[in-house]
Amino acid sequence: MSQKIRVLIADDHAIIRHGLKQILSDTEDLEVVAEADGGVKALQVLRNTQSDVVLMDVSMPDRNGIDTLKLIKKEFPRLPVLMLSMHPEEQYAVRALRAGAAGYLSKQGAPEQLVTAIRQVAAGKKYVSAAVAEELANAIGEDVERPPHEKLSDREYQTLCMISSGKTLTQIAEQLNLSVKTVSVYRARLLEKMKLRNNAELTHYGLKHGLVE
Repeated sequence: MSQKIRVLIADDHAIIRHGLKQILSDTEDLEVVAEADGGVKALQVLRNTQSDVVLMDVSMPDRNGIDTLKLIKKEFPRLPVLMLSMHPEEQYAVRALRAGAAGYLSKQGAPEQLVTAIRQVAAGKKYVSAAVAEELANAIGEDVERPPHEKLSDREYQTLCMISSGKTLTQIAEQLNLSVKTVSVYRARLLEKMKLRNNAELTHYGLKHGLVE
């Protein structure tokens, strides 16, 4: 039998990690070699564990998944990272792929889809669902046709999504591990870029475009 694909699971929910591990343990050619409950831990584990694929949640409390992804790609440029999210695929998929992800999967997907995705990225290919492929095709379209939120930086976009879901600047700062002052700067920038005036308008925009976490 050929060597197993070694997978590191990074997700802050123990139940989800257990469920993912169960799915992968039932698959002959896959092996979970390590787990991490956050972005910082994932990087620490990677430095001490041989992994072929990282399966990582987009939303983690200590360090956001896309930020961690960028750090992993800097330190381990050849290591494929498959992003997993509860968010609709259209919300973060294109950003994750632009940041260096090998693929993006919704947690609502079927177990077989997960196994296929891991095998595909381990073989050096990209994995995207039909929904993500459509989003990528749209993203390649004319810049003028893109909605305002797609032109925001990753941090501004995160701030928009979190304000839309009712979080205060203090809560956002804690979750992103930033100062309140820094989050205020992101808020000011995104208001200016989107030509909106206040949090109420941001929330209305977020709800209208399905960006609420």
